This record gives sequence, structure tokens and C-alpha cells, in this order.
Amino acid sequence: MKYILVTGGVISGIGKGIIASSIGTILKSCGLRVTAIKIDPYINIDAGTFSPYEHGEVFVLNDGGEVDLDLGNYERFLDISLYKDNNITTGKIYQHVINKERHGDYLGKTVQVVPHITDAVQEWVMNQAKVPVDDDRKEPQICVIEANPSSLFQLGGTIGDIEGMPFVEAFRQFQFKAKRDNFCNIHVSLVPQPNATGEQKTKPTQNSVRALRGLGLSPDLIVCRSAKPIEMAVKEKISMFCHVEPEQVIFIHDVSSTYRVPILLEEQGIIKYFKQRLNLPIDDQPSDLLMKWKKMADRYERLLKVCSIALVGKYTKLSDCYASVFKALEHSALAINHKLDLMYIDSIDLERSTEVENPVKYHQAWQKLCKADGILVPGGFGIRGTEGKLQAISWARTKKKPFLGVCLGMQLAVVEFARNCLHWKDANSTEFDPDTKKPVVIDMPEHNPGDMGGTMRLGKRRTVFKTQNSVLRKLYGNEMFVEERHRHRYEVNPELICSFEEKGLKFVGHDMEGNRMEIIELENHPYFVGVQFHPEFSSRPMKPSPPYLGLLLAATGTLNAYLQRGCKLSP
Repeated sequence: MKYILVTGGVISGIGKGIIASSIGTILKSCGLRVTAIKIDPYINIDAGTFSPYEHGEVFVLNDGGEVDLDLGNYERFLDISLYKDNNITTGKIYQHVINKERHGDYLGKTVQVVPHITDAVQEWVMNQAKVPVDDDRKEPQICVIEANPSSLFQLGGTIGDIEGMPFVEAFRQFQFKAKRDNFCNIHVSLVPQPNATGEQKTKPTQNSVRALRGLGLSPDLIVCRSAKPIEMAVKEKISMFCHVEPEQVIFIHDVSSTYRVPILLEEQGIIKYFKQRLNLPIDDQPSDLLMKWKKMADRYERLLKVCSIALVGKYTKLSDCYASVFKALEHSALAINHKLDLMYIDSIDLERSTEVENPVKYHQAWQKLCKADGILVPGGFGIRGTEGKLQAISWARTKKKPFLGVCLGMQLAVVEFARNCLHWKDANSTEFDPDTKKPVVIDMPEHNPGDMGGTMRLGKRRTVFKTQNSVLRKLYGNEMFVEERHRHRYEVNPELICSFEEKGLKFVGHDMEGNRMEIIELENHPYFVGVQFHPEFSSRPMKPSPPYLGLLLAATGTLNAYLQRGCKLSP
């Protein structure tokens, strides 16, 4: 097993996840089996209870793990399926060690950070690195590890994340346990360029590398992030002051799409470096997989046609809150040769209360919604902004605008239809009104309102199609069933289904037992679809998610032609 540790310096959010994913993609293109592990120093057991404004979206895995969004990047880039144990947190490690202590596994010894916590980190990494993540179920050969105590290496040596120190010490020890030929450290740093001088500054990177070395880890590669391409003189300066060869300094400037990052890394000789540094049995030349990435990146930059989608949600101030949704839309837009114009609309801005308090914001939000080619209402929790989402859904239904509702978006589409088509004015979800007289969306029987973490219906579940004449079934290739990832506590009330179907809202997909409604489609509408699952988590750059692809096709007026061609994209 070869281990590649990716650390970050100067600032957080520098792009370690994309760099780690791109390195994995390059090695996979060389014929190697690659897995990935993400380390987060927070004490939470997992990301399931975070507000999206804390760390971005919560990404859900096949096994129901609620993890950091970077695992979504790994899955999309590498086309693999990871597990909850691929996301290590301080909480998980301490819980694991404390449970062992309670069982008497330490034979009465004093349990300490060193060696017990650090040993637990190393054992976890070594065990999880062996778990197959590809369809062939073979053991991986390369494990890319992204460690997230970035602020440990901030400018000036300021220690920001104290809880990350055990992980740094664990990998200081681990590099000797794994041996030099099997361990490589990549440090991602920032090269800022102040507007006042226009000069690219290397001092933050020098200080970051010095702090990293002081903690016992020496970088084999330094990946320098910058807004603009970095000059050769800067590369030579970093090489000289950070004690690495010039070819060990890699530059990644801001690019038009993340698809370009693996290409930039490959162009700077990273395949040759890994071959020599880790004694890998690979060719120096990229394979067909990397050539496909290059073609995809080139095609993305040449797109001229634009398709606009309005995303109506409550976490619109931070794009990472809907990272997988954005990627799924982008994959679908690229597949039909369109550039995506995603317009974020705070759902509360569509409500009547905003018209009174801030009429300018209200009219701007409605203007965005009206000019969009399609409308998407993603998942979420809580009552805030739901009336605005209902307004957007009503507008999409009555104006025959292509619409996709995901999780809560589907549930609200049912509520909207009940109120305006079945004339059940009191229709609501028990999440928002526990005493509603028309509970069209209800708590699942197994839902425990007393606990929060890991109590939802999570992970990959099977959805069975009830009818042949379903748009979504055709988009999925006329399969009898599909398997997608879920994350919800509430469901459509199965006792009221007949009333909806009589009026044209069809429940075309359900769970294996036929009790839980999974997919809705509206008759006599270009594309009005709701899904209880989260198809965005399974979308890949070269294999877009069918529900999202259907939305983009309908929004560009090409859905019927696509279905008539047997779900084949035009060249």
C-alpha cells in the first residue's frame, strides 16, 4: 500500500480536496486502484448535525454515512463508492479509544494521546485503506489522505486547531512505519498577489513549510495555489527556501473549471515524479481516462449555449451548501453541451412578508425565478422559507416550467398540489405543523424525535417503478428499479395517495414494500418531477444523474427528442 498525505497551509479552503481528488484521478488513469480518506479535527462524530453554513453540505454515502463534502469530490473524480469510515474525525477516534478502555483492552494502563490516540489513527488509516471501493471489489493500491488541520500551519506559526495536533503526530510516526518508498507528503499552500504591488509573495509558503517541518513532516511536493499563473522566478525561490527541487514545486492557478486541475498536474510531470518517488509500476504517459478528462475540460471551455436554473433554497449565502446539487446540474449541462447559469434564490425573498419589508429584494427574486429556464427546490429542514418554496413550486406547475423537487422539494410539491388542486387549504407537513388537519407529509414510524445524529432514513435504498409510462423510468434506461441515496425523517402520507393520483399527480416509484412514496410525476406537464432520494450524490462528470439530466433537457426543450432517440445524447 502506498500512502499520499495531503496537508494545507496559510489558509483553509485552499483547494486541498480538489488537489487530492485530482491526484487520485491521475493515478487511477495510470491503471492503479485508488481510495481516499478525509481527516477532520472536529469533535463531532460525523457531519450529520452540522448547519450547512458551518462546513457546507452534508454528503451521504451508500452505507448511510453523513460525511464532509470533500468525500463527494473524491467519489465524483475517482468514480468510486466510499464508506463512513473513510471520514475520520476526532470524535470517532476518541470514542473508539474510550470504548476500548471501557472494555479493558488497555489492561489497566494510563490511556494517553500518545501512544493510544495516535496509534488508533494509524490503525484506522491502515485498515480502511484496504477496503475495496471499486466495482471489481479488489483491494486498493494507493490511499490518498487529506488531513484538514490547515490552520496548524498558518502564517506566523499560529496554532489554530489544537484538536488537530494528534493527527499531525500520528502521521509523523506513520511515515516511518510505512517506510519512505510507501509514503509521500504533499503540502498545498497559497501564493498571494497583493493588488498594491502585483508581486507574487512566497513568504507565506516558506513559513507554512517551516512550521510543517517543525512538526516532523517534510513535504515531498509543494503545490502552490494562486489567482494567476506563477512565474518561473517564484518557483525557483520557493525551491531554494523550502529545500526541494524545482520539479517538486507544482503550480495550480485559478482555472475555469475543476476538470482542468488533473491536466495541469499531469503537464507538470507529476506522473513521472510519483513513479520514481513511490516506485510505481506505471507508464509516464497518461491513459485514455486522462485524455477523456482533457476533452471534457476543453469542451467545457468552448460551451456557448446557456441554460439557466433557479435554485430556490434557504442556504443560498454559501454555494458549498448545495455543492453536490451544483455539480449534478453542471454534469448534466455539460452532457447536453450547455453552460450552466445557476441562480440562487433565497426562498424567503419570494414570500409576501418580504414584499412588505423589502419590496426591491422581493421583486428581484421573482424576476430571477421568472426568467429561469427551469426550477429546482433541493432538500432541507425546518419551516423557514417553506412558503417561498411553495410559491416557486406553484409557479412552476401553473406556468409549465420544468421543475425538479428533491427530498423536501418533493414533499412541498405534494403540499402545494394538495392546497391548490385538491383544495385542502390546511394541508401541511407534520414537520411544520404537528397538529395539521390534513397531514399529507408525516413522520416516518421509525423516526425518533429525541435524537438527532444518524436517526434518519439514510444511505442507498431501492426504488421500484410502478408503471412503464414514466419519464424518470425512461431516463434511468427503463430499469425496473433504481438504487439511490436517502436522507430524510418525513414521508408522503400513503393513505392519501389515491386522492392525488385521481387529479393527475402520479406516484410512479415506491420502496420495496410499496408503502413509502419515492417519485412523483405530474401529468400534462413538460417536466414536473419530485424524488424523495438525493440523486445528486451519485452524479459523475461522465455519468450525469438522470433526474437532473431530465431537468436540463426539459429546460432546453430537448427532452422529447432525447426520449425518442432512446435516451441517447446528440453528438
